[in-house]
Amino acid sequence: MDRIGAMQVFVKVVEAGSFARAAERLDISTSVASRQVADLEAHLQARLLNRTTRRLSLTESGQAFYERALQLLADLQEAEQAAAQNVAAPRGTIKLNAALAFGILHLAPVIDDYLARYPEVSIDVTLADRVVDLVEEGYDLALRISELRSPNLIARKIGITHTVVCAAPAYLKRHGTPRRPADLEGHNCLQYAYAAAAADWRFVHADGKEEVVRVKGNLRANNGNLLREAALRGLGIIREPTFQVGEDLRAGRLVRLLTDCEEPELPIYAVYMSRKHLSAKVRSFVDFLTGHFGERRDWVQLSHSPEPPAARRAAGKKKPRQP
Repeated sequence: MDRIGAMQVFVKVVEAGSFARAAERLDISTSVASRQVADLEAHLQARLLNRTTRRLSLTESGQAFYERALQLLADLQEAEQAAAQNVAAPRGTIKLNAALAFGILHLAPVIDDYLARYPEVSIDVTLADRVVDLVEEGYDLALRISELRSPNLIARKIGITHTVVCAAPAYLKRHGTPRRPADLEGHNCLQYAYAAAAADWRFVHADGKEEVVRVKGNLRANNGNLLREAALRGLGIIREPTFQVGEDLRAGRLVRLLTDCEEPELPIYAVYMSRKHLSAKVRSFVDFLTGHFGERRDWVQLSHSPEPPAARRAAGKKKPRQP
């Protein structure tokens, strides 16, 4: 029995959740995958998987063996890469997931620059606003613009953005400009469906006091681009990240509102599986993303916007001049 090969099949079955999906990813038949795992169990004299007609689950022994096997295979891969000098020359395909608006607006230039530097790498990109399962769907890497909640993933911050409340001049001319958060209750506020609390907009005042406003409106969507287009046409007020509406604000197509309130910071993460050894292709791409997006301060401080409240408070605390 090829123990390494059987171990690889076992790990893939656990990650895929079924023999059929694992076999498809390994380009072998389902019967071969099942036989290799069975041979491995016979060799270990221990049941690794509980099998039912509907699902697979790890036994206690299987869980312990899976964790050790994952580490051993990662060490083996690193040794092979070092021998082949792959660490210095990333190669292979990176399967990447990113949010739709972020990908359309900002990913193409950085991918172009990265592939020019590493010609032996190719990138397979899927844009979707839903949160994908990296293991189940076979992704190497995902870019997420939110706080990370999964303890099974590693997240590296590659940049930050902020949400801002804004509207088109035409809308404000017809309906007036809200001067304080509570004024939003009388306006048509367009809501992003994937937000943690789409109808509850949170604000932090200059004195540090928080205020949550329950908004309402006649449009709710799971895509920020659609909301942005609706706002540009004067339909209502939106709350969107600066990476998406920054150019519209600078050009005057949208007007930033409630500038006396601080807006929540949104971290931009590169997310991958929690393994000790990253492949050279993923590591190099994450490094490249960090170098590129870490410098995008224009998302955070827009050139025409007034000084943020935090900065004003800090300025107010400057030491008096000495006589």
